Amino acid sequence: MADGPTVARQAALEALARFREGELGDRALDLATQGMEPRERAWTQELVYGTFRLRGRIDHVLNGFARDGIDSLDPEVLDVLRLGAYQLLEMGSVPPYAAVSQSVELVRMAGVPRAAGLVNGILQNMQRRPHFRFPDFDADPAAHLETWGSHPRWLVERWIARWGATGARALVEADNLRPELYVRPLGVTVEDARARLGEAEIASEAVDFAPDSIRILPPATAAQALAAVPAVVQDPAAALVVRYADVPQGAETLDLCAAPGGKALALAERAGRVAAVDLSPRRLRRVRENAERVGWGGRVGGVVADGRHPPFRAVDAVLLDAPCTGTGTFRRHPDGRWRVTPDDLQGLARLQDELLDAAAGLVRPGGLLVYSTCSLEPEENELRIERFLAGRPGWAVEPPGGAVDASLLDDAGRLCVLPQRHGVDGAFAARLRRAR
Repeated sequence: MADGPTVARQAALEALARFREGELGDRALDLATQGMEPRERAWTQELVYGTFRLRGRIDHVLNGFARDGIDSLDPEVLDVLRLGAYQLLEMGSVPPYAAVSQSVELVRMAGVPRAAGLVNGILQNMQRRPHFRFPDFDADPAAHLETWGSHPRWLVERWIARWGATGARALVEADNLRPELYVRPLGVTVEDARARLGEAEIASEAVDFAPDSIRILPPATAAQALAAVPAVVQDPAAALVVRYADVPQGAETLDLCAAPGGKALALAERAGRVAAVDLSPRRLRRVRENAERVGWGGRVGGVVADGRHPPFRAVDAVLLDAPCTGTGTFRRHPDGRWRVTPDDLQGLARLQDELLDAAAGLVRPGGLLVYSTCSLEPEENELRIERFLAGRPGWAVEPPGGAVDASLLDDAGRLCVLPQRHGVDGAFAARLRRAR
């Protein structure tokens, strides 16, 4: 009699189920792994995030073995097959027999025992015939990037139209790398922070194009780095947004969509008090926790509010890090590529316009409004700024003088960080000055 699936695999299946029900991938993983030991949780995270990352590739392989195609399968069965396939294809530490037998037990535990033979057969066939064919890149680049590249067809077609097939492939390959760990020191210089990290026997590297960022080298963890230096975990692209904002010393500042608070805390280094605004009380708690952890609870205040109807008087500077599709963060959030739809672009653009209009009303004459996203899509970036400026002759893009390298700016002076070019998350920002 089998002992049943491991706790880690059960948690991985639960995380995939929560994702199907609408939960974000990181939240789904957190909920599914509560109370697990760190080593076991790390293994589960590799399985879950790896399955998200290579889902398109896995589905193409599974389709070759499922008699009626994977669309005919129950969602729970498909989740089990995806997890099993990832173990066979990518997790060399898992013996193939264990990947297969555990998947059979997992589908039984999931309440679909009739599919045990199907799961066993498909995974056994994958193991016996491990050479899989994929569409040729030169003959059909979109099909290749959809399957081997593991991205939705509609996105790769957009990117091919924008950057060409080779450029789109570079972006897809960048997305499929495992994300590196970066921190942004607070209240200490990068040099001092790296010295403290060294004293704690944590290896690190500076980031040439992002002077406020530090790359933490394996095997150090985020918790170990944060215990050694006052900092936030933050990708260099996000740190560059704050650097590009170049908020004046002592400026009264609003961060209208603040959670989890990394940018608000970074703004607080130069600004006066920062009001961190977010619609979600749960997410705003993370802002307060981060501020208190680094001893900056008095610099950053949290306010639960809708950024479209902000209850504030005018201030010197407003950062609007707008909700977006997040297409620049697929390396860090691989589930995002399967959550975003073409319709989201239109709906989010309307929300972004509403937030921009509200934010503009909060900026004093002569003040700054910085609009940013972690999207790569023009509908959420350049087109939003063009619409905003078209109806406001008193506003103009004003890039900061020397705060960021000129190579990071487009022809209009807007920040543009690309994963395929810079090896980090994608980011867009426009620094807008209101006339006096």
